[in-house]
Amino acid sequence: MTRRRVAFAGAVALLVTGLAVADLSLPPDMARWDGRSAEVLDSDGRLLRAFPTAEGAWRLATDQGRVDPLYRAMLLSVEDRRHDWHPGVDPLAILRAGAQAADHGRVISGASTLSMQAARLLSPQPRTIGAKLTEAARALQLRRRLGADGVLSLYMSLAPFGGPLEGVRAASLAWFGREPAQLTPAQAALLVALPQSPERLRPDRFPDAARVARAKVLDRAVTAGLIAADVAAAARDEPLPSRMLPLPALAPHLAERLAAGEGPGAVIRTAVRADLQRALEGVGRAERARMEAGGDLAVLVLANADRRVLAHLGSGDWPARQLDLTRAVRSPGSALKPFIYALAFDDLSLHPGTLIDDAPQRFGDWLPRNFDDGFHGVVTAREALQRSLNIPAVRVLERVGPARMTALMTISGAELSLPPAAEPGLPLALGGVGIRLTDLAMLYAALGDDGIAKPLRYRIDCHEAAPKGRLVGAAAARAVLAVLRDSPLPDGLAGGQGIAGRRRVAFKTGTSFGFRDAWTVGVSADYTVAVWVGRADGAPRPGSAGRLAAAPLMFRVFDLLPPDQPRPPAPEPDHALLRTSPPPGLARLDGGGPVAQRSERLRILFPPDGAEVEALAEGVSLSAAGGRPPYRWVADNVPLPEDSRFWRPAGPGFSRLTVMDSTGQRASAAIRVQVPAAP
Repeated sequence: MTRRRVAFAGAVALLVTGLAVADLSLPPDMARWDGRSAEVLDSDGRLLRAFPTAEGAWRLATDQGRVDPLYRAMLLSVEDRRHDWHPGVDPLAILRAGAQAADHGRVISGASTLSMQAARLLSPQPRTIGAKLTEAARALQLRRRLGADGVLSLYMSLAPFGGPLEGVRAASLAWFGREPAQLTPAQAALLVALPQSPERLRPDRFPDAARVARAKVLDRAVTAGLIAADVAAAARDEPLPSRMLPLPALAPHLAERLAAGEGPGAVIRTAVRADLQRALEGVGRAERARMEAGGDLAVLVLANADRRVLAHLGSGDWPARQLDLTRAVRSPGSALKPFIYALAFDDLSLHPGTLIDDAPQRFGDWLPRNFDDGFHGVVTAREALQRSLNIPAVRVLERVGPARMTALMTISGAELSLPPAAEPGLPLALGGVGIRLTDLAMLYAALGDDGIAKPLRYRIDCHEAAPKGRLVGAAAARAVLAVLRDSPLPDGLAGGQGIAGRRRVAFKTGTSFGFRDAWTVGVSADYTVAVWVGRADGAPRPGSAGRLAAAPLMFRVFDLLPPDQPRPPAPEPDHALLRTSPPPGLARLDGGGPVAQRSERLRILFPPDGAEVEALAEGVSLSAAGGRPPYRWVADNVPLPEDSRFWRPAGPGFSRLTVMDSTGQRASAAIRVQVPAAP
């Protein structure tokens, strides 16, 4: 007896060991699960856009927390009542099926569990006895590995629902236009019935068969006590869906770009708000429909606090224009002028009340003119920016330095495009450079965040990128926005209509040469909205100026946004820029000469301490402020010639620059120099 027991125990141990080895050496093939659709979600986890699998199926991952409890209960009552307690194979169902087959001489009911069906969905095989045994073994494996809930989620993700639809989420979205979290009894019953014969029961092709199958599930639900008889009767009369709806495709340009670098089954959580995105796309379609053939637009909506991209419109109509125009390089026209003034304000070489002559002036061989071809005499810097006058902007840029302005924008994360072999010049003030809408929006959002530059944040499932640095000081950023808040509104919005009556928006328009590009960017306390209007091919659109074509659209987009959050008034710093009148030394901008004899602390304006700069053809631009000019520069302990405006480094690497004024004050900056490779 003892020997028999030992032999039996050994046989059991050998069997268990053999099963464990087989389980490890022959795991379930999860390729169909791993190859599910990539999904791009909004900030609340709602589907913006999904992408078909390599086989062309819409296979969306589904877990029990995302389906209506009634659907789950109906599914178990019809397919596998003991799913929650058996190990993957239901012995009672096998005994029942065997007894019925013996009594009737044929198969009356099957014994397939949801776990066995999930195994078949992972590895479809012909319906044979051998395949059934394999499915049973795989079902045991799946239950041991995934548990009852995991297997049920697997089934809900892979079950067929007609055509290319796989999984209950894809089916609910396509047949009912909604996620399966909230279903009517009729909808839940149809989704339970469809996988039994997904093509024969398709409601758009075989409504009578679908209606009968749905009724059977409803009857089973009444018998199981899941719904009342009168609820089932009402559900039988509910209309069936007559067509398969397209799955959501919100923010399609952005979704496609984010998904391009991901593999199958990826789930990408963006910062986009689905409701705002849907409303923006409606506005974009309506606006594009009013344009001439070829006209298009692009819009970005940012949260100033952390640069989250709340809405993204790559074009007015995705099917017609799948090119993302937010990333197209275009001339900004006058849209960069606020940054010229911001840098001058930051230097304390200009005040909003400084007087500037708007009169004809030649800059080398270039004689710029205003947009209206006229000149306006003496104006303040505030008026010059609000009216977007060209001569004052060029004169201020001459003081700031185009190379310095370009370098600071690049350090802040903006990518500026110049003609081949060209150096930054004064035409930068009037749009003589290329920029993307994404970068322009990022720069304006920096003004709304007291001058701190941060990269745009498209995803919230990734760590937030560190700030790029400071574009300008807080006082300069606030001074520019204060000027732009008083800019005259576009026609039709005066008198407090629309958004202007509910929140203060600092905005600037821009129009490129030949009316090819119309821009408007607005900044409120919480949001930045950037708009581009033009043609994808860059052709002119006569009369389409930023004020006429882009500004009204920008204000309509602001109308879609929730109100800015109220904030307690912040104490204003005691800063010269925030005073009503300019200091005596900044009363007037004298052409060509120094603006004022400043007594502020000596400081290096460019390159800033800790910056990584690229040496241009003429070297690294040098700029200082404060102290008492003239300035003398020292690079790596080597004095530079007097009045040096550029320094030619010997090569790449770390360097130290020091500037001294006539009184002996010193200021230093440690930088890293990059030298571009020879073409």
